[in-house]
Amino acid sequence: MHRFFIPQLYNEEMYLEGVDARHIGKVLRMQPGDKLQIVSDDGVSAVAQITSIDGERVYVRCLEKLAESHEPRVQLVLAQGLAKGEKMDFIIQKAVEMGAYSIVPVAMEHSVVRLEGVKAVKKVERWQKIAESAAKQSKRDIIPRVQPVQTMAQMLANNPCQTKIIAYECEDRLSLKAALREADAANISELLLIIGPEGGISENELEQARAAGATPVTLGRRILRAETAGLVAISAIFYEKGDLGD
Repeated sequence: MHRFFIPQLYNEEMYLEGVDARHIGKVLRMQPGDKLQIVSDDGVSAVAQITSIDGERVYVRCLEKLAESHEPRVQLVLAQGLAKGEKMDFIIQKAVEMGAYSIVPVAMEHSVVRLEGVKAVKKVERWQKIAESAAKQSKRDIIPRVQPVQTMAQMLANNPCQTKIIAYECEDRLSLKAALREADAANISELLLIIGPEGGISENELEQARAAGATPVTLGRRILRAETAGLVAISAIFYEKGDLGD
């Protein structure tokens, strides 16, 4: 069943408009009487039935609230060093599918890509659309926010997560699994995961992260690509939290 996010507080009678309304009417060719899932702005998920389609609006009546949550037990914020080409598109799409709560694109010292001003704003707008599409496809209860491009210092200053983990290729002692257990994974509700770009994380950035309370970890014996490391770490974190099946 198709899922759509409605920027309105939950009500028995609601409507969709804009891109989603056009998609329902012209692409999916849905008709009055057809059912879909909606998620309201206050996080309520429900099965709804189309009552009418009027121009740019699709009106629905909510039939049943859905009690089951599709969200992980931990709110995971992925701070991803800017990667080149379409790698960031891929990272954001898959991180949202896997359950990331938010993504912060970080302009790191070794990032090949440089984004500033209008160019950075346009990129974030594009990434937010990718996040929304991935949230719909994976039946998330929220649309994860793609935050503005930030430096490492800005990202650390703006992030309130008490548990912070940074994947560092030169770390060869503390594993991600061990770090999570030391932090008492069962009781972690928020977690910041820092992943570097293709050129890796600089020593200066590592020290900034350490000073902010981040724990450097290894992701194993092999060096992972920028577009792989975050997804491996997210999988491992959610596995430890029991979010990939009990």
